[in-house]
Parts: sequence; C-alpha cells; structure tokens
Amino acid sequence: MAESRVFLLPGWQNSGPGHWQTRWESVHGDHRVEQHDWMRPLRGDWSARLEEEVLAAPGPVAFAAHSLGCILVAAWAAHSRNTHKVRGALLVAPGDLERDDLRQLIPGWAPIVRQPLPFPSVLIAANDDPYCEAARSRQMAADWGARFVDTGAGGHLNAESGLGDWARGRQLLNEISTKDTH
Repeated sequence: MAESRVFLLPGWQNSGPGHWQTRWESVHGDHRVEQHDWMRPLRGDWSARLEEEVLAAPGPVAFAAHSLGCILVAAWAAHSRNTHKVRGALLVAPGDLERDDLRQLIPGWAPIVRQPLPFPSVLIAANDDPYCEAARSRQMAADWGARFVDTGAGGHLNAESGLGDWARGRQLLNEISTKDTH
C-alpha cells in the first residue's frame, strides 16, 4: 500500500512557528496547503485550492486540519469527486463558525457542512476551547462520522497549548491514514 502524503490544512491566519502543524512540516516533511488569503478566507477559494492540491498529488493523501481547516475538509468533501484519494483526516479543534462572533469575524463559512465524511476521521478537541464548546465539537464529530477524542484542558490545541511535536496527534493520524479501507 502506498504511503499517504500528509496535507496540513491550517485555519484562519495560518499556523505560526510554534504550531504543531509547522513543526510537523519541518520534522516530517508534510505539505502545507497554502491559501491565497489567510486573513480573509473564502470557502469557495479555499475549497478550490484544496481540490487543486489533491488532484496534483501523485498518490493517496491524508489531512491534518486545524480549526477552520476542519470546516474546510467538510465543505470540500461535500463537493469533490476526488475524496477517494483521501486515506483519512485528523480534525483538530474545529472552530464553531455558526457562533455569532465567529460568523461575523469569518463570514461565508456558515452553515457548517454536516454530512458524513467519505473517509476515516478522528476529531480531537479540548473541553476548554475558546472557539468551540465541547458539546459542539462532539456534535460535529458525530455529524461527520468521526471518532471523537477529548483531550481535556488544552485550549485551541495550537502553539499556545504547548503541544510541541505532538506525538499523540501524529499517532492518531497514522492510525487512520494507514488502514487499508478498500
């Protein structure tokens, strides 16, 4: 079975130097999907960019998404005809873009696509994430057909969370992306 290329899907404003995604890019050689505008994300533009990257990949891919990147995975999967190329998705700390304050800050992403993902997925969230209540994270996991992992306290599971190279996240990604689903 061919090894999956890991696509890093950062959220709004990208992932900075101390973020686990940036560390994975450096340590594991993962591929960050660069977006045209990190500050004013447009769902259609971000989805089109992800589609281009998936089509250009020579083999299977796995997603490691954070925050808005999780919402992107659901939106992209609902419209793409290339979901068969995805071995699995690690969905970390999705932002609740249906919440009034976030909807105003990042318009055009609500409602969140809520249909089951056509590939294995795990959603990891902290119970004290300031951008998404624990019950909302659990509901997104259920709607997407993702296994839910509660990390306890950890905030938004970003650089400020002190995850470093985040071995547990990598382990979960490897578990879902190396299973033979065919």
